Amino acid sequence: MPSALPLADPAPRDGLLPLSVTDGASTRNFGVYLHVPYCRVRCGYCDFNTYTADELRGAKRSDYAGQAIDEVVQAGKVLAAAQLPTREASTIFFGGGTPTLLPVTDLAAMLHSVVDTFGLQAGAEVTTEANPDSVDLDYLLALKAAGFTRVSFGMQSAVPHVLATLERTHDPARIPLVVGWARQVGLQVSLDLIYGTPGESLDDWRTSVEHAIAQQPDHISAYALIVEDGTKLARQIRRGEVATPDDDLQADMYELVDAALADAGYSWYEVSNWARSGDFQSRHNLAYWQGHDWWGVGPGAHSHVGGVRWWNVKHPAAYADRIAAGDSPAAGRETLDDETRRVERVLLMTRIREGLPTSDLTPEGRVAVAGLIADELVTPGPALRGRIELTLRGRLLADAVVRRLLDE
Repeated sequence: MPSALPLADPAPRDGLLPLSVTDGASTRNFGVYLHVPYCRVRCGYCDFNTYTADELRGAKRSDYAGQAIDEVVQAGKVLAAAQLPTREASTIFFGGGTPTLLPVTDLAAMLHSVVDTFGLQAGAEVTTEANPDSVDLDYLLALKAAGFTRVSFGMQSAVPHVLATLERTHDPARIPLVVGWARQVGLQVSLDLIYGTPGESLDDWRTSVEHAIAQQPDHISAYALIVEDGTKLARQIRRGEVATPDDDLQADMYELVDAALADAGYSWYEVSNWARSGDFQSRHNLAYWQGHDWWGVGPGAHSHVGGVRWWNVKHPAAYADRIAAGDSPAAGRETLDDETRRVERVLLMTRIREGLPTSDLTPEGRVAVAGLIADELVTPGPALRGRIELTLRGRLLADAVVRRLLDE
């Protein structure tokens, strides 16, 4: 969740939605994202809306669970007023920040408020992110007892000098411990990796990938490091203190992780995500790419329901004030027109293995498919059957593929 909020129309104080959001609602799943905006330290590369203890001014971490619960209740009233059909939550995701900096009783209370307000589908996916040094066996056991089904650990790297550049605080030796504890209590496990850190060699990256695979997680995410304006890392690069990430090296790193994961029995299902066979894909993240509905709870959280998108005020103190007043915490929102929704569908669905139906393209976009096949960016068989699926080369050049499909 990037820290900068987009510009758009002011959101109404009561948060009420237009009745148009009911169009096609019965065909869309409903998920809930709960943003916990706290971190022990601020990593130099991070642009997410997070706060350390000395940045909170005017907000108390101990009050946060109650405020988030109040927004969940508010969400239930807003969605009911829009006359949306009753939809139980199919996925719930706690992200941050580091959700597991809160007492597990706080996370449990927030989860139970979602279930009490919306209900929970049978077999629903309930995930929390966690730093490896923010949980122990007892904490994970309590998560499982509260109803969580999945934990996503921010591993990032297994190489100490890479972790130091990223300003990550955990010891790589802790990864096997936390994965083992999570498995012991019955939670699915995902590991998040970052590649392309300044000073990281291809051999460093291979070490991290092999270490992650050795833990036999259910799911692995691997994201190229992006240098965001305003971050400490961006300032370090501008001053020449560290090198700019190398695009060619990042491409080599992507090819390495994709091949290693395929050899280990993982399949890609989104450009940056791989899962073991079975029900181990992140259904919550897939819902974003597939254009389903979700309500984002917390400071800076984004929501989307039926073509209406909005985002909350950023700072926890401002968020707390809105909630205490009984007002919507939304800072701005926009209603997407049909063409914008089509363009976003092309952008998002192209990234997943399920692919984009060619029927969603304009005539000009469909004409471009033959050239994309010839350039080995799109797999021929699925394309000829009416669905865009990226090749490995296409995944490396996904943005360029989208531009050609949109005839830009």
